[in-house]
Amino acid sequence: MPKIDLWFLVAAATCLLVGVSFGIAMGIAHDFHLAPVHAHLNLLGWTSLALMGLTYRAWPALARNRVAALAQFSLSAGAAILFPIGIYIAIEHQTPEMAILAALIWLAGVVLFLARLLLLCFAREETEEPTAALAILPAE
Repeated sequence: MPKIDLWFLVAAATCLLVGVSFGIAMGIAHDFHLAPVHAHLNLLGWTSLALMGLTYRAWPALARNRVAALAQFSLSAGAAILFPIGIYIAIEHQTPEMAILAALIWLAGVVLFLARLLLLCFAREETEEPTAALAILPAE
């Protein structure tokens, strides 16, 4: 999937915007009973999706299999959206089914991410190293 790294980052930044806005609204209202929704938006949405996007940027070989990359994005971004909604419904309406389903979708995305990284670790190609554009320290 072309630019999959950017799609992860766009999804992450969107979750950040929603999470920060939600946090500000909670602060203004002095009502923090939905703090788990805010936390999951920021941790699953912003942090995890951003790290996945940066990983795809560092190791472009991860994006070569377009079906796997699209599945990875769909599971991860989908769960990052559904999980906070499910937590909201669980808190407000005492029905945790959506949160449970989203947690399982998130788990599937994490397992797929780990499996793809492990496959890359054992690949016998030149793509095992991160791209030079991400190098922070000069090569010796």
